[in-house]
Amino acid sequence: MNFEISLEDDIEIAEVITLYRANGWSSAEKPRELMLALKNSDALVTARISGELVGIGNAISDGSLVVYYPHLLVHPDHRGKGIGRAMMKLLQQKYASFHQQMLTADANAVEFYRFLGFERAGETVPMWIYAGNEH
Repeated sequence: MNFEISLEDDIEIAEVITLYRANGWSSAEKPRELMLALKNSDALVTARISGELVGIGNAISDGSLVVYYPHLLVHPDHRGKGIGRAMMKLLQQKYASFHQQMLTADANAVEFYRFLGFERAGETVPMWIYAGNEH
């Protein structure tokens, strides 16, 4: 099955919420804030199969040195087809000249990101003010 990856897609709230709920991400319960966050990102990448939104990811950046990738989701029914890899590679191309490309990976996603060239950031420790059971 072919998929289409885009940095220029228009997203609708219903399809975004459906995708986030399918992945069990609690940000689906904050639809207004989620849509604002996605639409105000420096970059938004989507994946579609026959028009259906099956993947989404975003980047926030200072525009010169640092980019952070907060979200990358693929619908569970479409994992293992190269969709997440294609979305991430497109984002990495956009920010290839940046000094730092950063993300926080859930334990089950570490190998996926290692395959894309990410590695543990030396002796740094991720820190946050956040209810760690949410996405």
